[in-house]
Amino acid sequence: MGYVKGLKCKECKREYPKQPIHVCEYCFGPLEVDYDYEAIGKVISRKSIESGPASMWRYKDLMPIDGEPRVGLHVGFTPLVRAKNLGKALGLNNLYVKNDSVNHPTFSFKDRVVCVAISKAIEFGFDMVSCASTGNLANSVAAHAAEAGMKSCIFIPDGLEAGKILGTMIYGTQLIAVHGNYDDVNRLCSEIAAHHDWAFVNINIRPYYGDGSRSYGYEIAEQLGWRAPDNVVVPVAGSSLITKVYKAFKEFEMLGLLENKVTTKVFAAQATGCSPVTTAIKNGTDVIKPVKPNTIAKSIAIGNPADGYYGVKTAMNSGGWGEDVTDEEIIAAMRLLAETEGIFTETAGGVTVGVTRKLVEQGRIRPDELTVICITGNGLKTQEALAKSFAAPAVIEPNLHSFEEVFSNSLTV
Repeated sequence: MGYVKGLKCKECKREYPKQPIHVCEYCFGPLEVDYDYEAIGKVISRKSIESGPASMWRYKDLMPIDGEPRVGLHVGFTPLVRAKNLGKALGLNNLYVKNDSVNHPTFSFKDRVVCVAISKAIEFGFDMVSCASTGNLANSVAAHAAEAGMKSCIFIPDGLEAGKILGTMIYGTQLIAVHGNYDDVNRLCSEIAAHHDWAFVNINIRPYYGDGSRSYGYEIAEQLGWRAPDNVVVPVAGSSLITKVYKAFKEFEMLGLLENKVTTKVFAAQATGCSPVTTAIKNGTDVIKPVKPNTIAKSIAIGNPADGYYGVKTAMNSGGWGEDVTDEEIIAAMRLLAETEGIFTETAGGVTVGVTRKLVEQGRIRPDELTVICITGNGLKTQEALAKSFAAPAVIEPNLHSFEEVFSNSLTV
């Protein structure tokens, strides 16, 4: 049994039945899932959650599906790492990393949203799934479509990292690269969606798809001992994740599952080469000015974010802020996370770590506050970003003298 009453417009509050639609036909506002929280409150508890599977589906009563999940049974419940070494480097005494770089099966948080979207697409009777993607979503849609036995056709901007292209094609999907950036790809997909009866996970299935991100926030709170953190730093692309993480904390509070009141400050993190949301925050406006992306952080390079307005509102209303970092700062932060905590993140993770450093320096995050950094993808997918950062390994002869010579020289460098 599910607890979805239908859809509701975020702006005019007009109600709609459960359908594969995403825009209000009256005010053109985005639609979101409308839950029966009163009914959920009668069946959900800490005990019921803790007795559930070690996956995001321990929160199934809060997911927008009517039956059992159809794919992705092992997605989620990724590690929340107490990052003492990184915290020392950043000047933070109570730092955690929520590490979705090891999420099953495609090593990014997108597995959360996709397994919900495809489960819902199956409920709606679709046999073809599609998406516009900057890489991680493409990987996940292709993988979960294969698991579901569904056909898939996926669209990406040309010039994506090789790891993300191969990591999509391996699943047997039809992958199409489009000249242009993500926003060009997304506009094309909107046109295709109007002419083909396909489940576009981030278009006509978007209200259900986006709510899968809430599991990321639920896990943070549960893994912190049923507490919301003081601060959370979230990478921003389309701005869905930042809004859903905060919504997850507030839902747990409303359902009486938390030890504390939610006073979490939410911080938006972007790359300087594509920072429409953080620029709006810094300018004190909720008007998003679209930009043309120019950054190595391709997975979050969306110049005209669909939920940008709500991303700004979430950060500002929570008492948070927005900050961005250059490509050079992204690379340095990726290396810092790897060298301190042994976590190899993609460029988006470099963005959140680099932004956290800036926020600490600005005094926006204080040393003793409980802070969570969101790491949403794996560095093996974006190796090109680091290609010029390391020298080739030393080559020696297979004897002790050759080793000692190289090793001794390394100590003097």
